[in-house]
Amino acid sequence: MKFEDVYLSSLGTYVPGLVTTEQAVAAGWYGADVREASGLESVAVSDSLSAPEMAVLAAKEAIRRSGHAAEDFGALFHSSAFHQGPDGWSPAHYILTNTLNTPITALEIKQGCQGMLSSLVFSAHRLAHDPRTSAVLLTAADNYSAPLVDRWTTSRLSIFGDGAAAAVVSNTGGIAKLLSVGTHSAPGMEALHRGSEPIFPPAVTVGRELDYEARVKFWMEEWAKGNTPPMEHPGEVLQKALDQALEDAGITVDEIKRVCHPSATLDALRDQFLDPIGFTLDSGIWEHTSKVGHISAADVFIGLEHLWRTRQVGPGDKVMLFTGSPGFEAGVAILEITAQPAE
Repeated sequence: MKFEDVYLSSLGTYVPGLVTTEQAVAAGWYGADVREASGLESVAVSDSLSAPEMAVLAAKEAIRRSGHAAEDFGALFHSSAFHQGPDGWSPAHYILTNTLNTPITALEIKQGCQGMLSSLVFSAHRLAHDPRTSAVLLTAADNYSAPLVDRWTTSRLSIFGDGAAAAVVSNTGGIAKLLSVGTHSAPGMEALHRGSEPIFPPAVTVGRELDYEARVKFWMEEWAKGNTPPMEHPGEVLQKALDQALEDAGITVDEIKRVCHPSATLDALRDQFLDPIGFTLDSGIWEHTSKVGHISAADVFIGLEHLWRTRQVGPGDKVMLFTGSPGFEAGVAILEITAQPAE
């Protein structure tokens, strides 16, 4: 998908205090050998501030930086991967009430870690067909400091972090121009993320912990029995999304200066994503993601704000954001930086 006159007007983030992996090993939460192999230094942890409350803080910052008034906005899209609050309640409208407080549509996009990138596409479509408004507010937030989840052990690929990101998408200019978005999915892999866990009743209603490693173990056992898992290489799926995005942006891969990627262990980041698409660790944001943990859908937008705020990218630089979600689906957005942060 190619886009014209769609911008990230501004970004806002909220990242709580960090707990080091060294502290986690000392407390018995994380294995010393696992820590050494992961390369991860710390993770953002919020003990009591809910995901929607963190989203409000990030959103207020993004709105203030954007220069847009409340009446400019046509919609709010909130993304999450984990539970946000009471069942039958709308976290998106909670965020709307506590930020813009205008009578616009607000909805939650449940696409795992790719939700905010997909929201970027939806906002572009919204702006193209609603001449009465010029901005859309995007938020994403999760808090894993909850019963039924152990951020340190539920996945061998990452440590789950808490935090929030927000972006104002505008058709009037901003800090980065959206050039294109490419997506590709391997829907047969949904079974890989489901494992042997029943679809009904939902796990949380029967007090079952979130445990991705149990699902991996199930498929390893099935493989040993001769039942091949429904597996494609995530890097190959990502490459197809990247090819689309590059073609639509009209650029070559050599023109990408930096890559905003999800937080993952060093081996997983290299083997599953960076190496297959031909990018080095230095081109990414490992120095950042190794410190904050995997903050689900907010991950790469927090990373982009970090790159921009620390002036590691500037006007004219092309930046690639890539994400993946259960399903399996990969998404790539290509942006061109158009402004520097204020002194």
